[in-house]
Amino acid sequence: MVPEGHTIHRLSRDLRSDFGAEPVGASSPQGRFVNGANLISGATLSKSEAWGKHLFLTFSEETILHIHLGLIGKFRPQALEHEPSDTVRLRLEGSRAWHLTGPQKCALIPKEESLRIIDDLGPDPLRRNSKWEDFAFGLANRKTPIAISLLDQSVIAGVGNVYRAEFLFLLGIHPERPSCDLTKAELKDLWQVSVSQLRQGVRLNRIVTVSQIDSGTSPGRLKAEDALYVYKREGQPCRRCSSSIRVTKLAGRSCWWCDRCQRR
Repeated sequence: MVPEGHTIHRLSRDLRSDFGAEPVGASSPQGRFVNGANLISGATLSKSEAWGKHLFLTFSEETILHIHLGLIGKFRPQALEHEPSDTVRLRLEGSRAWHLTGPQKCALIPKEESLRIIDDLGPDPLRRNSKWEDFAFGLANRKTPIAISLLDQSVIAGVGNVYRAEFLFLLGIHPERPSCDLTKAELKDLWQVSVSQLRQGVRLNRIVTVSQIDSGTSPGRLKAEDALYVYKREGQPCRRCSSSIRVTKLAGRSCWWCDRCQRR
């Protein structure tokens, strides 16, 4: 699955926990980030923040590393003795190693640029100062289908293709419904389900949307094939009404839904 906001917030938390106030070793086995790695090697990680799908690591109070995993990026922990392959853009070393591969963005940036990136983002459900009213305001005059709007990071930061399909199913909202047609109550519910589901994603370190009522077991015990309601389940029976799950293309991305549970 493409990394979504819960992954980045979990990364931010885990990196902060791993490195603490100790000097960080940094290298670029791939060779594409040698200069940047040299600048942060030996520095301490003073701040680790996630905004939507963007990760900002501040070293020694001034050097900001901006990481965006994009479609295929991975940032994974490894044992220190694990030798990095030549696809590792950045290796960080502390109590264990972290290997960054395939990122869309990996660059040292000035504080002004980090603030500009953040300013261009919509509210992030995982940041406690974000408000549902700002999310609702961003949709007030948008006639585009709600499924398209939910992927717009200037509307809501951190939601990707999996979560958008699952959120709309959970609330019984058809993906092609115009964004501006959603009621105030629906928008507030959409924000609240975003908050609760993304928080669960951080806690479990994976996306699980199927409830204990529908599954008969706790979310943490569900296998991957049982964890979602509609995403990539076209042709399979809906977990609630047994209708066949459908799929369509919206803004070039596949979106799944149940025609009975999410009436047009």
